[in-house]
Amino acid sequence: MRAAAKPGVVSEQRAKTHFDRDIKHLAMKTILVLAGGSETDASVFETAFAAAAPLAAHLAFFHARISPGEAAAHTPHVDFMQGAGLHDALHQLGARAQARSAAAQRHFRAFCGKHDIDVRNTPARDPGVSASWHEELGDAIERMMLRARHNDLVIAGRPSGADGLPRDLIERLLFGCGRPLLLAPPRAPRRLTGTALVGWKETAGAARALTAALPLLAKSKRVVIANIEEGAQSLPHAADVVRHLAWHGIAAEAKRIPPDGRPVSLQLESAAADCGADLLVMGAYGRGPMRELIFGGCTQHVLAGARLPVFLMH
Repeated sequence: MRAAAKPGVVSEQRAKTHFDRDIKHLAMKTILVLAGGSETDASVFETAFAAAAPLAAHLAFFHARISPGEAAAHTPHVDFMQGAGLHDALHQLGARAQARSAAAQRHFRAFCGKHDIDVRNTPARDPGVSASWHEELGDAIERMMLRARHNDLVIAGRPSGADGLPRDLIERLLFGCGRPLLLAPPRAPRRLTGTALVGWKETAGAARALTAALPLLAKSKRVVIANIEEGAQSLPHAADVVRHLAWHGIAAEAKRIPPDGRPVSLQLESAAADCGADLLVMGAYGRGPMRELIFGGCTQHVLAGARLPVFLMH
């Protein structure tokens, strides 16, 4: 007869089973990668690979080809033109869109070749990283939003110049798609799962960001919960988050950063540099008009110029 397992062993086995199911449930398996056809593609694509590799995820590359009419709405001075001048401007905008589309496809092929990535549209038994390419014309914002909602994570870069899209594209996606967004830095990162710094604030946005980032945090070698708040309750709150992560099998540490008069964004960047962070996780906060961002202006600053990959959730 088979000997009965000890109660403690049974509890550990059940805990591991629940943990494995939990991580699988939260896994990021499809990642939307926005391909723009500009020099920012290099960093965006490498950031996407750094996210997908530890998760064995599928990279769904998407390029929104901008129609001349759409581009005109977001290009300075075109709305003042008329006649032959307007005709020439629209022709140039169409040619630029075509050139960006061709460049985006070249970048995609070169990237897949570099990393030996299997290009396919359906899942396979191979757990490695795979990729697919899709391009659509017109209604760029709505198409991006739709694609974002149909994936687990969105990876994008900051606009590098006039590309026919609104300057607040990242904000629109972040506040409208309901999915987490990973913002690629100017220079391609080597990895995302070395040290992760979580910027914690007692808000719903921070809690959502933490939950959404769990698959990446579970793969990270070190997780730091950084709390920048005045008052004696800052560290206990961060320590409670550390205890919560322990139930997910994630060993984290709490770090309280005393306020020093600088904006929260700069303090977070300094903390990230001090601990050699590969990834910054934080909530994105909006109130009233979409561009009125709070958390000490932190979200707005991060969207404008953070130097490391930033995982954001509204």
